[in-house]
Amino acid sequence: MARTKTDMREAVMTAARTTVQSHGYNALSFRELAKEVGIKSASVHYHFPTKGDLGAALARRYTEEGAAYLAELLATSEDATWCMDKYTEIFRSALANDNRMCLCGIMSAELDDLPVEVRAEVDKFAAMNVGWLAQVLSRARSSVSEQDLQEHAMAIFSAIEGAQLVARGCRDIGIYDRTIRAYRATGLIP
Repeated sequence: MARTKTDMREAVMTAARTTVQSHGYNALSFRELAKEVGIKSASVHYHFPTKGDLGAALARRYTEEGAAYLAELLATSEDATWCMDKYTEIFRSALANDNRMCLCGIMSAELDDLPVEVRAEVDKFAAMNVGWLAQVLSRARSSVSEQDLQEHAMAIFSAIEGAQLVARGCRDIGIYDRTIRAYRATGLIP
């Protein structure tokens, strides 16, 4: 059965996401993606004229999927601790999947090498996460100012991304687990 253009685009996106989460944005190669998907390099360029177009599409989809999942969590429970447990599990599951990173987290590490359109999408991912975390924190700390919630949310987002990065670098998911427990014990996360 012949693959449709949509099927090929999705196959390229899937292969590219795996590459970036495993090796970073700089590891993206249209030639290698084409080989992995079983198409010609020109077909990759048909769907994504530039590497920046592909990177931006990846980050945009990652953000959209993440936002939908996080909205579902907020709709499911009012409990800030439960929401944070589910949130930290997202980052843990990437590590458990062949020691991968958060897609936008690993792209952030390569910020100087990213085209403007990719940087913009990576920034949207961070803003979305911080906004969601502030909403969760407001459930646990309703009397805190919006600015304090935003700053606390940024601290949590940075800490969790950092815990994932260190655990990945050490190839030890236990580091991530222990770090998250320490964040909770010290009150950084509810």
